[in-house]
Amino acid sequence: MCRRFALPDSLAVEREFLPTEVWWKFEERSNVAPGQYVPALRLHDSSTEGVMMRWGLIPSWAEGKPPDETTETVEAGELDRSNVFRMPWLGSQRCILPLAGFYVWRLTEANYRQPYFVKVRDRQVFGVAGIWDRSVLDRDDVIESCSIVLVSATPALEDSASMQFSMPAILRRRDYGVWLNGTPVEAKAALKTYRDDWLQQHPVSPRINSLEPDDLGLRQPIQP
Repeated sequence: MCRRFALPDSLAVEREFLPTEVWWKFEERSNVAPGQYVPALRLHDSSTEGVMMRWGLIPSWAEGKPPDETTETVEAGELDRSNVFRMPWLGSQRCILPLAGFYVWRLTEANYRQPYFVKVRDRQVFGVAGIWDRSVLDRDDVIESCSIVLVSATPALEDSASMQFSMPAILRRRDYGVWLNGTPVEAKAALKTYRDDWLQQHPVSPRINSLEPDDLGLRQPIQP
């Protein structure tokens, strides 16, 4: 699961992905939550473009209204089975979300949920697989939204003390183009569990449990 993540600054994101067109506008953040607008890279007329999308997919048939089920994430195995995600998946409406890191929670012996910040080792920016759709509320109100694709968690994240059974599908750089422009079969092959030794994690302040704080201190390691 992924309920919160951190955004890098826009210049670092553009250096990483080199989009052809840039329509997004965002700042570095440490506490991004579902329902907020996030940057996403997608393919448009054979070129890549950076746009802002609502985190939490609203399907095209929903007339701009969020569905009752949570849609900020989708398991990779559900992409071609879910009523919400099947059409955008078959329509190759895939995107990449730039992250600086994401948060997971571990249940301690004292029955306390300790948050951890997880990032790719020695990387300021990395991309995770996403799926997007466009829904029309009325003639003048179009909502573009997205979900993060999940895969099985790495052994270091999925253990007896963790509540983490899945994690964002982190894409290798060589798979950016495959995810955006490949066939559904090729794209699905790019969805792999990331290697444990490529990830870094550390405990962080429980302030991340609130939606209000949003500062770099949320990512800093603490003594749990």
